[in-house]
Amino acid sequence: MKKILLIDDDSELRPLLATYLGRHGFDTLLLPDTRQLDAFLQRYQPHLLVLDLMLPGEDGLAACRRLRARGETLPVIMLTARDEPVDRVIGLEMGADDYLGKPFDPRELVARIEAVLRRGTRSAAAPDPEGGLVCFGEWLFDRGARQLSRNGQVVALTSGEFALLNALVANANRPMKRERLLELTRGESTESFDRAIDVQIHRLRRLIEVDQAHPRYLQTVWGVGYVFVPDAASAGSADP
Repeated sequence: MKKILLIDDDSELRPLLATYLGRHGFDTLLLPDTRQLDAFLQRYQPHLLVLDLMLPGEDGLAACRRLRARGETLPVIMLTARDEPVDRVIGLEMGADDYLGKPFDPRELVARIEAVLRRGTRSAAAPDPEGGLVCFGEWLFDRGARQLSRNGQVVALTSGEFALLNALVANANRPMKRERLLELTRGESTESFDRAIDVQIHRLRRLIEVDQAHPRYLQTVWGVGYVFVPDAASAGSADP
């Protein structure tokens, strides 16, 4: 049974969601805030974190940013009463894997959880035993081990970041539309908004590129999408 850690300060909502998720095969751990977050992660090792944005003390954005900064790759779904595009962008920039605005149908939460967890087994997100090693610049991308490293130092990637980089590397020098990248990394039935791929590209560029304003490997193809260029050729692509 998959373990879900749900952090929400709504004392009435928490048990209701735990009961509903339990009916769908999830063992749900509950917390009202993030004070015990680190202890729960270490002790129970949940498969996914459902994190409310508006929390007393450390809010959801700060908690997600802190987890990602220390290399935690646990999938995170952010919940919030605010559902403006700018808030979704901020949530994804902090490292959330998905975003669900309140109020929501519990069935939608189950669907989002299942979709995020499936990324680990979908072809683009799963380890590629025959993918081998891909070298570009100082970077070594081990598609089989799901690892990105530089000078022997492994850089943590979330499941979404790995899936996107893996999809681009598998199609090196081939411009990829945003819609196709969403299909490869999140499934054909995804309801992710248009900027989701842009945000993930931005996060990967912060990790990989020396100059984010003039990316060498993860280049923009205007009017199309993005392309991975291992040899730094820039024909047909440009960035602002």
